[in-house]
Amino acid sequence: MSDSHSPTAPGRPPARPLPGIFRIGVLGRGTVGSAFAELVLEHADRIERITGLRPEISGVLSRSSGNFEEILAGSDLIVELIGGIEPARSHVLDAMRAGRHVVTANKQLLSQFGDELFAVAGESGVQLRFEGAVAGVVPVVRVLQESLAGARIERVHGIVNGTTNFILSEMARLGITFEQALVEAQRLGYAEADPTDDVDGRDAAAKMAILARLAFGAPVSLDQVRYEGIRQITPDDMEYARELGLGLKLIGTAERIGEALSVRVHPAFLYPGHPLASVGGPFNAVTVESEAITEITMSGPGAGGPQTATAVLGDVVSAMIPPASPPEAMVEMPIVSDVISSFYLHLEVADEPGVLALIAQVLAAHGVSVRSFMQKGFSEQARLVMVTHAVLESRFFAATQEIAALEPVRRPPRAIRVIDEEF
Repeated sequence: MSDSHSPTAPGRPPARPLPGIFRIGVLGRGTVGSAFAELVLEHADRIERITGLRPEISGVLSRSSGNFEEILAGSDLIVELIGGIEPARSHVLDAMRAGRHVVTANKQLLSQFGDELFAVAGESGVQLRFEGAVAGVVPVVRVLQESLAGARIERVHGIVNGTTNFILSEMARLGITFEQALVEAQRLGYAEADPTDDVDGRDAAAKMAILARLAFGAPVSLDQVRYEGIRQITPDDMEYARELGLGLKLIGTAERIGEALSVRVHPAFLYPGHPLASVGGPFNAVTVESEAITEITMSGPGAGGPQTATAVLGDVVSAMIPPASPPEAMVEMPIVSDVISSFYLHLEVADEPGVLALIAQVLAAHGVSVRSFMQKGFSEQARLVMVTHAVLESRFFAATQEIAALEPVRRPPRAIRVIDEEF
């Protein structure tokens, strides 16, 4: 329903809309903002038939034009597509305090200031919706917040960054380097000119902080998420993994560990039977696990203006048909970092007798057992590649630190996690 009768901030008398018009103020005129404006025009008739209200963009704020106070006064709902922290945070808070619903695709804002934003939404009696902030058009936010609200979630994990998934897919398909795949991703528009947040894992970490809050009802901020990127991945890793029957993805995970919570992002090898293993290119996919539902996997296009704009418009339509309460963070769960995982281990060693036995002795001393193994090359090019059974990460990394100090080991060991579950 329209909020045209909600109180506005002092000194801002509300504009009187035409009957049946739902006024949308848009903050940001970039790729997503422009795509959103086009979608509103294209689907206005259908939305009016569904909701009884006709959506109309009543004002747009860009860097060079528009006035936020005027846009706020003439709107029933604010769509925030500026990105970053400020002025987005201030505008969103002002809008909600003025009684306006807010739709945002700003994952950094939500992952760093979610507690404040959700609290103000609740106090103001408005909706704060953010499907476009996570996984493009994959409706994981709505599923967790609404469809599975009655289920006890055990784990949410998936591919939540289309840029890195495209890069890793190209590296595996063509045998090219990370740098070559990144150039191709930028050429096709899948990667930004500055891809740092994507390839270093920060973008995915922000999304997992949001999903963790929704899934477990616990306040999780970006600085509590451990994350790694994909810059260190080499064509050799891809080649050896293929021989071991593995495929590589950047995986975000939020899961219960006893009464605690682990939230992390890192590259991980998957066996073919895993539901995320076949998700290639710029696609995203998220798997939700619960005793009540076993597991469900949702997939679809990730990054991109039209994809994000579609998710934003879906949130706008939902806000036109209330109610939907902002998620409350009611559970205090400690965040743990030492979890159990299998590992791919790549070692460059001197090709001499006794090296393998020496390394096996160190692994065994730390409780690390080997699931599969191969040796490649000779002399200066000797490589030992293995996949371990699941072990506490602290034990594994203690072993690799000791292995790195061995005289026959020519370079620091390279380790990548392996998710050895198959469904």
